[in-house]
Amino acid sequence: MESIIRINNAADISVIVIYFLLVLAVGLWIGASLFASNIGSGHFVGIAGTAAAGGIAIGGFEWNALIFVVVLGWIFVPIYIKAGVVTMPEYLKKRFGGKRIQIYLSILSLILYVFTKISADIFSGAVFIQLAIGLNLYVAIIILLAITALYTITGGLAAVIYTDTLQTFIMVVGSIILTGFAFAEVGGYEAFMQKYMAAIPSNTTYGGTEVDPKCYTPRSDAFHIFRDPAGDLPWPGLIFGLSIIAMWYWCTDQVIVQRCLSGKNMSHVKAGCILCGYLKLLPMFIIVMPGMISRILYPDVVACVVPEICEHYCGTAVGCTNIAYPKLVVELMPDGLRGLMLSVMLASLMSSLTSIFNSASTLFTMDIYTKIRSRASEKELMLAGRAFMLLLIGISIAWVPVVQSAQSGQLFDYIQSVTSYLGPPIAAVFLLGIFCKRVNEQGAFWGLIIGLLAGLGRMISEFAYGTGSCVAPSNCPFIICGIHYLYFAIILFGVSAIVILAVSFMTKPIPDVHLYRLCWSLRNSKEERIDLDADEQQDRADEKDNESVNEENQEDPGCCRKAYNWFCGLDQQKGPKLSKEEEEAMKQKLMDTSEVPLWRNIVNVNGIILLTVAVFCHAYFA
Repeated sequence: MESIIRINNAADISVIVIYFLLVLAVGLWIGASLFASNIGSGHFVGIAGTAAAGGIAIGGFEWNALIFVVVLGWIFVPIYIKAGVVTMPEYLKKRFGGKRIQIYLSILSLILYVFTKISADIFSGAVFIQLAIGLNLYVAIIILLAITALYTITGGLAAVIYTDTLQTFIMVVGSIILTGFAFAEVGGYEAFMQKYMAAIPSNTTYGGTEVDPKCYTPRSDAFHIFRDPAGDLPWPGLIFGLSIIAMWYWCTDQVIVQRCLSGKNMSHVKAGCILCGYLKLLPMFIIVMPGMISRILYPDVVACVVPEICEHYCGTAVGCTNIAYPKLVVELMPDGLRGLMLSVMLASLMSSLTSIFNSASTLFTMDIYTKIRSRASEKELMLAGRAFMLLLIGISIAWVPVVQSAQSGQLFDYIQSVTSYLGPPIAAVFLLGIFCKRVNEQGAFWGLIIGLLAGLGRMISEFAYGTGSCVAPSNCPFIICGIHYLYFAIILFGVSAIVILAVSFMTKPIPDVHLYRLCWSLRNSKEERIDLDADEQQDRADEKDNESVNEENQEDPGCCRKAYNWFCGLDQQKGPKLSKEEEEAMKQKLMDTSEVPLWRNIVNVNGIILLTVAVFCHAYFA
């Protein structure tokens, strides 16, 4: 039978091409926003610093994300969308019921924001500005925060998502240019490998005695990702421990998931995750290797081991690896391009901080403040969120000195260690909550509490004793601080999971009628779900109706009030009030995870390709 080609005219082909470009465009917005939210100035300063000290293994932290962005887009996000949730604590409330897990997770997330995200980003951005312009560290912090706060307060998450794309482009292009200059300076890749192994400081005498050579000599396995199980980044920890941390960050963190939930449909979300995965290939080449080149070019500064010398160069006695990337920019790049890289740092700082501020505000107002004032108006919630941002900023600035000297002055190690002490119990609850419908509220809560106590015990002890440095080691007992933080993450995850399952199986299960579309085994159920918090939802709906009636009776505000509302983001146009049927139809549309078969197959194939690329990259540099 003669084949007939139906699609052979310009109109059909144009429609196909335009539709594909639209899908790609939305995927680009989401993927670029995910990448920009993850890659802040903390990555430029922290990853390059750790790479200068220990080699390319830290790049494995970035490549691990290639696997977990696929897990996020294909497993976790569909469950969140079907559940009809906006925040991660809200999902746990629907899944387990009660209030204590939701409040626990909200408070812990805010603590992690302060200790690992806001304070680290503020410090790293200020380090760059301090080195480039010569300002006092805290003056630089105040200037940066003033710009970021103005940007955040007058805009919303929608503005952040779209500006993220531009900032991502600036970051990547500027970093690629710097990488080119850096490799040209050292004479290419082969020369880079040889010169790094010989990059040692000239002054190695401390208090009349010679510093142990292992403190300033590059590691023999500097160009391997997988290292000795007893090394600085052990391979079992990099495979299993890091995967636990990555699952917590990429699949359950409010900042990341909120980006995905803004997608138009599941194909857009998956396309965004794929693009983010490919972008995560870049840090090894545009951050890790330039950090190592900085040690080659400026060994006396970046690789300093004598406390007095380090104090002179960077204000920190334990080491100056954190200034590896800023030093490279200031010293190596020509006029004009140096300004471009300053823009990169400002852009990444603002991108990261605005994402965190918006997400922290959402968590506080929706999951904590509403428990204190259940009848708060939308305007009151918005103002409370803005005030809470200021409190977070104040605490974060106070924590900067601790960040400056923790983990031998290596910022990225500090961030990962704190995450390893607090994140695994959350990862265990989400993983078991989705894949094991037998897990109930009692099991999840006590797993979180036991995990939190164990993690805080390790973290507080480590900060109390001090992490020390190679020259002046900490006297913290081995049983407390001797276990590598990635191994500790594995242990903590295992203990939390055992407690969750044990308590759940000893207590009453949750009936399936409350779990439809909240667990993986029930994800395609068409049955009507009776939420465990159904009574509260009805109360909130009634309050919303009363509030809308009150607003209709209010007079129009004056010019001054309108200007104030616009500045604070309160000047929102009220759309027409929807009927119950229209609200239900909109809710069903938002919870729809169906995909056009063609685009589902395209993103699925690309997901498989991305996973293959991840395996190849790990194997090549193993």
